[in-house]
Amino acid sequence: MPAIKKTCISIRMNTTDYTLTSPLSASTQQSRPLLALTIVWHPDTTRIGEQFIDSGAQTENTIELGRFSPLFRPTLGDALPIGYSGVSREPTRIVRMPNDQIKISPPTSRMIVEVNGQVIEQAIELSPEQVEAGVIIGLGRTIFVCLHWMRCLPKHNPVVGFIGVSSAAIMTRDLIRLAACNQSPVLLLGETGTGKEVAAQAIHNLSPRATHKMISVNMAALNESLAAADLFGASKGAYTGAQSARNGFFFEAQNSTLFLDEIGNTPSAVQPMLLRVLETNEYRPLGASRDQNSTARLITATDQDLYHSSFNHALVRRLESFVIRIPPLRARREDIGLLILHVLKHNQVDGISAAQLPTHFISEMLNFEWPGNIRQLANVFKRALLSLQMGEQLQLARMVETPRIAATDSAALRQISSVNNTLVPPLNPFESTIEKPAVERKKLRDLTEDDVISALNRHQWTIQYAADELGISRPSMYKLIEANRQIRRVEQIPFEEIKLQLNETKNNVEQCAALLKTPSEALRRHLRGLGVLN
Repeated sequence: MPAIKKTCISIRMNTTDYTLTSPLSASTQQSRPLLALTIVWHPDTTRIGEQFIDSGAQTENTIELGRFSPLFRPTLGDALPIGYSGVSREPTRIVRMPNDQIKISPPTSRMIVEVNGQVIEQAIELSPEQVEAGVIIGLGRTIFVCLHWMRCLPKHNPVVGFIGVSSAAIMTRDLIRLAACNQSPVLLLGETGTGKEVAAQAIHNLSPRATHKMISVNMAALNESLAAADLFGASKGAYTGAQSARNGFFFEAQNSTLFLDEIGNTPSAVQPMLLRVLETNEYRPLGASRDQNSTARLITATDQDLYHSSFNHALVRRLESFVIRIPPLRARREDIGLLILHVLKHNQVDGISAAQLPTHFISEMLNFEWPGNIRQLANVFKRALLSLQMGEQLQLARMVETPRIAATDSAALRQISSVNNTLVPPLNPFESTIEKPAVERKKLRDLTEDDVISALNRHQWTIQYAADELGISRPSMYKLIEANRQIRRVEQIPFEEIKLQLNETKNNVEQCAALLKTPSEALRRHLRGLGVLN
């Protein structure tokens, strides 16, 4: 392709900020990966995406994960501990052993610790491959962190639309910036819904061609008989119905970028024509007597295997001048919290904020495999926001179709056996990661006051979890709480009694709520209103 004279100013290759890998990143890739913890959900949503990365200096390291340690750092800014009163001061211990096995030991406190959505009460061991799949650790059913490997160090390399703090996201953004500063054809490979079009738009926006509109074409949507005319144009009378000359997409993309999505669906008759454009920068409209020169920069994308198909292999070799593999969402589980926030920000629903999202639903989203990747996550979450606005109880299993696919390696690795606290493959990945045994829905009149108290006690006086166990809706649970003579309204409890129990439990709100016999959410709001909690 002819060189574009405008200088590329969107990337500075002489700094470590935007080079493909900084020296430290390169050394990390060649040696043991670093063990990292990323906050994927926090009541203070500004904390989501902050990371703690173990130095890896010792053969065997212990990370103490609790309220005051370790310190989590945003990409830009100061490091802070989790600092949330619902997280025990006594830490959950994470030990990296010499063979890169990971041992997680829950604290002796009453705080519930979950690993991949399942409560653990004793130490469990994880293999390096299981950490590779991303391990979601829930603390007190409020804070969620992802335990994972990092193969490059965090850095500030923002690309509009491509969000994440994972190694995969960082390195993909580096490749996007690198691709933006040359004119080679780019081939984007990745599963459906991973963000290939977002990457293509980012390459265009960061390139000297950004002053022109990128032309996007879905090759799967082209009429096979008219595909050549659509792409290259046609003169009057070139085919039946061609009553006037027409320009094709290559003409529209002059001095700009032409993005051909679903390139694997290109009609076989058109593939040699594309090959000629890539080899000579020339094409001939249908019925024309002379060639035209193309100055379009080509970006293509597919979720198909072009290398083991009938697709024109010579064309594949031309398209793969610069290949970027967009990672699936299951390979960057630590980014899910940030993606949820992004969807929430761009799909505002009246009266719905992040604070109102049930943490059990967040846990389900963090632990799901997302075969449809980011597109599926966004669509499901939009439906969840509307359901929440209508007062419906959120359950992920009702919002996603059971996949008709075999268990993925990631899904198999993330299951915990309660027998020996090891991770084992599930019989059905969907049922094991999302669907729980059907809860028998009971009539309100059949539930006694003691049934309600027992359920609340088992779930640290968290209303949603107790309601789920009883098989009733959250509004129904509120009615039972209101009518229960054993449960106290927090406004009617003397402050001195609250203060006494809060001191007794060392500011653990859930434990304090259990002693006071009042819902933990209401107690937390009350304490914040009094200025006792931040």
